Amino acid sequence: MDRLWAPWRVEYLTQPPAPGCIFCAEGDDRELLIIHRTPLARVMLNRYPYCNGHLLISLHRHTAELDELTGAEMQELFRLVALCKDVLVRSSSPDGFNVGMNLGKAAGAGVEDHLHLHVVPRWSGDSNFMSVVADLRVLPEALLATYDRLLPFFPKAEGA
Repeated sequence: MDRLWAPWRVEYLTQPPAPGCIFCAEGDDRELLIIHRTPLARVMLNRYPYCNGHLLISLHRHTAELDELTGAEMQELFRLVALCKDVLVRSSSPDGFNVGMNLGKAAGAGVEDHLHLHVVPRWSGDSNFMSVVADLRVLPEALLATYDRLLPFFPKAEGA
């Protein structure tokens, strides 16, 4: 029998959730996996991704309600979706994307009180029997390696 080792997953499975909101946390951007900031929002890597390059976009302002967003905030969220897609195409050449929100616990929101979008690059054949049989995803790249690989693409994409 072959074994697949993913020892970093034990933290997710055994630790209680960190106090506070992951989207409001401040500190070292690399430790927090924040890869890009704008005046209204941030882009970060998902600590427990579905695929390598799974990005999360959130406003700096803490809200869970779509109807509380200003026009500028809505525009910034979707501008960042397009930016993330561009970065991921140039850095990783995915075959497609899943983009979306989980609004509320019943919809699968892991953080239900701070609205955020998921941008998930997908490759043909990236889902295999592991997800079905073992409730496990195989990620070929370490999280901080993904961070370091994607980071230089954001300033270029913003025209800096």
